[in-house]
Amino acid sequence: MTEWLLALVPTYGLWLLAASTFLSCLALPIPASILMLTAGGFVAAGDLALLPSLAAAATGGIAGDQLGFWIGRRFGAPLLARMQRTPARAHLLARAVEILEKRGLQGVFLSRWLFSPLGPWVNLTAGSAGYDWRRFSLAGVAGEAVWAGLYIGAGYGFAGNIEAATDMLGSVLGLLAAGTVMIGLAAWLRHLRHSHQP
Repeated sequence: MTEWLLALVPTYGLWLLAASTFLSCLALPIPASILMLTAGGFVAAGDLALLPSLAAAATGGIAGDQLGFWIGRRFGAPLLARMQRTPARAHLLARAVEILEKRGLQGVFLSRWLFSPLGPWVNLTAGSAGYDWRRFSLAGVAGEAVWAGLYIGAGYGFAGNIEAATDMLGSVLGLLAAGTVMIGLAAWLRHLRHSHQP
């Protein structure tokens, strides 16, 4: 399926980018990141324009985030309880709850691009938990812009060499994740130290 989708990028570029990021933000198994890398390669070759490609990818992701949020808001806890009957979904929902409890709206931002497999579950959980829509949207828009920029930019920078771009992004995102954990740990230790001072 992935090869078939990649072959459609030159013909349906912007529509395909928007549709793929939209569907991936609803937890459907669409290779949106690979499609964005490929689109970046087509931008480097002059077959797609950079700004419209970035806008299409980010817009699709934002629309998917919004739909997920409002599904969570409308159907709430009963929907999440039904989803938790599947062990894999239960694990992802538990992690989504954890990231929202620990990081709040920063967790929404990070789950767009750094912890992207959690993104759809964070959307549902944030909606169900009654997060403020405007603040959720602001964090989501910023995160989707980073996601689109990273992947299309990497595809552009590596001129369509998807394997090299994927390796580079994997390393960068791994370093960012480790740095985020270290900063969080340092903030927690600092909080503990201040709370125990007389």
